[in-house]
Amino acid sequence: MPGGTPSLSANAFLAAGGPLVDVRSPGEFEQGHIPQAINLPLFNDLQRAQVGICYKQQGRRAAVMLGLALVSPRLKELGEGLSALAQPGQPLRMHCWRGGMRSSSMAWLAATLDLPVVLLDGGYKAYRRWVLASFERPLPLLLLAGRTGTGKTDLLQALAHQGEAVVDLEGLANHRGSSFGALGMEPQPSSEQFENLLAASLSALQGRSPIWLEAESAQVGRCRLPTTFWKQMVAAPAIEVRRSERERIRSLVATYGPQGQVALAEATARIARRLGPQRTACALAAIQASDWAGACREILDYYDRCYDHELSERKRRLLANFDLTGLDPSAAATQLLRDLEAPISPFQECLEAGS
Repeated sequence: MPGGTPSLSANAFLAAGGPLVDVRSPGEFEQGHIPQAINLPLFNDLQRAQVGICYKQQGRRAAVMLGLALVSPRLKELGEGLSALAQPGQPLRMHCWRGGMRSSSMAWLAATLDLPVVLLDGGYKAYRRWVLASFERPLPLLLLAGRTGTGKTDLLQALAHQGEAVVDLEGLANHRGSSFGALGMEPQPSSEQFENLLAASLSALQGRSPIWLEAESAQVGRCRLPTTFWKQMVAAPAIEVRRSERERIRSLVATYGPQGQVALAEATARIARRLGPQRTACALAAIQASDWAGACREILDYYDRCYDHELSERKRRLLANFDLTGLDPSAAATQLLRDLEAPISPFQECLEAGS
């Protein structure tokens, strides 16, 4: 490493303080990056491709010379970027793809500006190994199951507010997990970045038990759950939450009604084959009339049947049912935790029987 720049393992690098600087190209960063990292690329996407082709065709020395020619006009700009990110008393945590020349070059530039740097041993590639390994260790998962509109996400947020260990998979994926799930949400991350965010969330909760999360399919929108993590979810115990149909419809109308006729009609059309022609026509007519509750009634039947089928197929280990009807999320979380902590309760009996 240049000038004796220290290089840390993934665990030590993530635990260290200081700004986290990813010097890979914007395209690499967009595909996946360490959460909280800032992208200060040595090369743009085109330049990175040019250097790579040069390396393959002409060898390392020619590629280095090309890299120097591309970077030299930007040295002042890069130096200013590093200086702007620096914080008193803390090193710049820096990495590239494999802990090679890009991070070493930027570390040299930082050293010339008297900015302390630590590097990630093995680069982002080593970090990805750390991410995937984090899903291998046994996790004390406890799932919230329930039909669409029962307020599982609101309940998770209320549990988190009361100090429970919670992972919001739908929040990490920017998707509510159905044909309508992307409406009103920010663009989804790549599956790779979703894994990075999930690993960071689990790492922050290490040593806590249980870890609450919503029962999901293997894919949340386009974000696929890591296979090893998904297998643990399938085997994990669950609590089924319930609400009256009236409350479910009211909740869904509040969430999706503001999305408008066009977006709702398009989402309904995507599941037309599974809804069937009659229900699809009724749902679309209700949407056209801005009858959001009527549209929900038609569509809920399909999602309820999907949920019931999935529950029976997976033979999920349900600890108990918990009716949220009439309870706001905060009161529901309080009641649920009280029942779980009671010395003699259906929850405790099921937990002991399944342990």
